[in-house]
Amino acid sequence: MSILRLEGVRREIGTFVILDGISAALALGERVGLVGPNGAGKTTLLRIAAGLEEPDHGRVTRKRSLSLGMLAQEAHLDERFMAAPDLRTAVRHGAAPLEAMAVELEAMEHAGQVADPAYADLQHRFEALGGYSLDQRVDETLSGLGFPAGDLDRAPASLSGGEQTRAALAGLVIAAPDLLLLDEPTNHLDLGALEWLEEHLRRRSGSLIVASHDRAFLDATVSRVWELRERRLAVFRGDYSAYHRQREERDALAAKSAETHEQRIARERELVQTYRSHRKITKMHEHEARLERLEASRPDIPRTSRRLRLPGQALAGGGPVRSGEIVVRLDDLVVGYLGEASAAAPAPVAASAPIEVARAPFLYANRGERIGIVGPNGAGKTTLLRTIAGELPPLDGSLSFGNGVQLGYLAQLRAAAIPGAPVIDALLETIPVTPGEARGYLARFLFRGDDVFKEVRRLSGGERSRLELALLGVMPANVYLLDEPTNHLDIVAREAIEAFLAETPATILVVSHDRRFLDTICERLWVVDDGLVVPFDGGYRAWREAIAGGWTVRDAAARESARLRTSAGARHAPAHPAARHVAPAAPASSAPTNGRGSTRPAAKAEPRQRLSKDAYRRQRETIDAELTRLGLRKNHLELEMANPAVQSNFIELRRVTSELADVEAALATAEDAWLALAERAP
Repeated sequence: MSILRLEGVRREIGTFVILDGISAALALGERVGLVGPNGAGKTTLLRIAAGLEEPDHGRVTRKRSLSLGMLAQEAHLDERFMAAPDLRTAVRHGAAPLEAMAVELEAMEHAGQVADPAYADLQHRFEALGGYSLDQRVDETLSGLGFPAGDLDRAPASLSGGEQTRAALAGLVIAAPDLLLLDEPTNHLDLGALEWLEEHLRRRSGSLIVASHDRAFLDATVSRVWELRERRLAVFRGDYSAYHRQREERDALAAKSAETHEQRIARERELVQTYRSHRKITKMHEHEARLERLEASRPDIPRTSRRLRLPGQALAGGGPVRSGEIVVRLDDLVVGYLGEASAAAPAPVAASAPIEVARAPFLYANRGERIGIVGPNGAGKTTLLRTIAGELPPLDGSLSFGNGVQLGYLAQLRAAAIPGAPVIDALLETIPVTPGEARGYLARFLFRGDDVFKEVRRLSGGERSRLELALLGVMPANVYLLDEPTNHLDIVAREAIEAFLAETPATILVVSHDRRFLDTICERLWVVDDGLVVPFDGGYRAWREAIAGGWTVRDAAARESARLRTSAGARHAPAHPAARHVAPAAPASSAPTNGRGSTRPAAKAEPRQRLSKDAYRRQRETIDAELTRLGLRKNHLELEMANPAVQSNFIELRRVTSELADVEAALATAEDAWLALAERAP
């Protein structure tokens, strides 16, 4: 039985047609995924289904007494929700019928009507609908969607926009409507909340239509897919993976059919010309009629959607240099916010009170590795990435970069204005190229024609993300620091980024909640949770399986600490196991290197006296501090050299180049000192 039916629905805005001839039906208990590129009309279709918009043509039929709830991408919360004294009460309002029944039961009790049959009937219905467990379900839902216990007493007005959207979702879960309409519900959820929501949607008996670009989420929650493509709707059976296979098969079959049809048209044209040249008029007219029928019956092949095409090299020209074996090393690094940097912190911070967010006992990234940074919201993933990028200073510990590291950083929070009013000016102010070169480059990121003259402040979330990606690729980089790079991008654009990152030789550190993206790209993980950052040797699925088997961040940190202590006691081992990657000891038959590829005359090996623990610790701290200082200075100088203003100023360029050469020489000396000290470890 259908609870929702769309018949010939058409929606227009001015002269632009968004939806045309949409017909579909939704059965009781059916779970549907709504997919399509950004701008295809998914949100419009959901609003029409919910009755928030009316179609210009066609009809929408809903089952009588159908209860319906919708979550928009940006929640527009009602006054009652915002006026609630605390978050728990606001979410509890989602079960308004149960609250009304509770008030009625209380009134009947005060009136002494507990013996009335009406009271017994109302109490039975209240119990059957879960009224007595309502408060427990509210707390479980808020906890599952990532709200800590301390947030439950906060006023809804004090929450961020993303938190308010999650709270609105919690209210819909509690309301349990017959039909639930969700528009990008995963935008503000971390991995734990995503898995909780998936499990809830699988268990619920009501119907569901969810618009999402999260492929793993769609695979876990839907049994049918509605695809919006060129203003029309096509229906596919199965989850997203099944839809993707069917869509590729249909497109391949349609392309083959179109090719065959064009071949028949070309053949008929040849025959018409042949019979005309031989003056066989009757035959010529016969084939002209056949040609006319073939041209009139050309198959209606959907145009291939525009695809994001990331360039193989930077717009500035030339590829990145080859970095050292160890790209970045974190040794007992503490990340957080200083008092003077309080503007960057999530909340105001006293000037004398640095806020420690997370500590990384020991992490490193080798050249070419693809590492995913995962953990719950608020654990410190973005803070860690911003510290590595140089936006935040370390609170303590050591952060150092290998030789030749060129950073490319894509931030998650992009509220700061991009220079330039139109899109093309934003690019031209970043790098001096011709307008033609700029337009050709922007076309790869789907800014074509008049799109390049759109004002940056009026771009949609997806368009803004594509522009940020374009600006990221202006300068060469061999290390990409990416914070939620797939936010607001449709599935086609996500797949384009995955293909680019899978092929690039660059090192990648990426924060993401897109599980399909993590599975496709990342070989191992850095897990941020409980105030710690620890490595995990394996991808996303292996990590979730390990968690199910009892793996915790605390236990992993304790095991790593024990392993480091053991390796530090070895005679020829460096102070930590990855330090051997900084500059491997050369075989006896080869010349040793200075860590940058040049060779030095081999020195006669002499036994070195081992140091005491205190002397070793003091010398190691001194060298670590020097490596950190020189590494950061080298990285900043390289960024200065990539600045067009420096490149156009000969005097400034000469100064930066000279200082960079001095820093590189000092860095090589410090690395040699590190290796020499390692051989004298106690």
